[in-house]
Amino acid sequence: MKFAETLWTIFLIGLLFLVTSCASNPYKKINKEHRKSVKEVAEAYRIIPPTKKELDYDTLSITDEWVGTTNFSIRRPNFVIIHHTAQDSLEQTISTFTKTSTQVSSHYVIGKDGTIVQMLNDYLRSWHAGRGKWGSVTDLNSVSIGIELDNNGFEPFSEEQIKSLLVLCKRLKWKYGIPTANFIGHSDIAPSRKVDPNRYFPWKLLAEEGYGFWYDEEVVQPAIDPINGVDLIELETTDSLPQDAFDPIIALRIIGYDVSDPALAIQSFKLHFVQDEVDSELTDFDIRVLKNLYKKYL
Repeated sequence: MKFAETLWTIFLIGLLFLVTSCASNPYKKINKEHRKSVKEVAEAYRIIPPTKKELDYDTLSITDEWVGTTNFSIRRPNFVIIHHTAQDSLEQTISTFTKTSTQVSSHYVIGKDGTIVQMLNDYLRSWHAGRGKWGSVTDLNSVSIGIELDNNGFEPFSEEQIKSLLVLCKRLKWKYGIPTANFIGHSDIAPSRKVDPNRYFPWKLLAEEGYGFWYDEEVVQPAIDPINGVDLIELETTDSLPQDAFDPIIALRIIGYDVSDPALAIQSFKLHFVQDEVDSELTDFDIRVLKNLYKKYL
């Protein structure tokens, strides 16, 4: 009887330990699977390409001789692409990014309270950008770090969230030497598919901190000096000024936009730099913004 009671006690203690362990680390299983996947990817770097002779001169072989060099390093990211999750919570996003069926992931997810969750080593290729183009780059996943912000797509971003984003951007820019111009949004690279981060995203604030560009407001919105107490007024139109050969589509392409569909490129540009009246028509104000901006990317 005592033996049975002892066994039952041991069983209960073991069960309690298991439950407590799972509760304290709900991602233990997925982290184990992650380590296995990383190991499999790492093995690819250890493979030495076989020579023609080793492949018995197979028609697909191209290497006559293999000579290894010690002059190499890991390829580094050169872009940061910012997204909103279009989901309802940080937990929901983590769940989505840890299901193999979704085929989507990101290096970082930032919660509304500013919590930064890292889901991939910066050197690994996450599946966040998808089909898109920026300048001549057509595989953004291979050269970028993805940052997802917990936001359903229709709401402002919290102050804590943006503070954490700025801290993260500072570290990434310092560590990898990412150019200021290469902090962009998902909608910038995929104008036909994406609208994130939404129009509430503070691109101007990020640019002031060195992450992306913003237009010079004092140039874009010139004011006439007050005379005899007359208030400052904004210059509304440039119709009376000499016209130049400025081409807004070429300017969009210089910035990086895919202009194969000009209307969509304009819409994405306005979502990022104008944020009001996001449509495919360029107003006089939009053109002044564009004229000022594209020179920064030359």
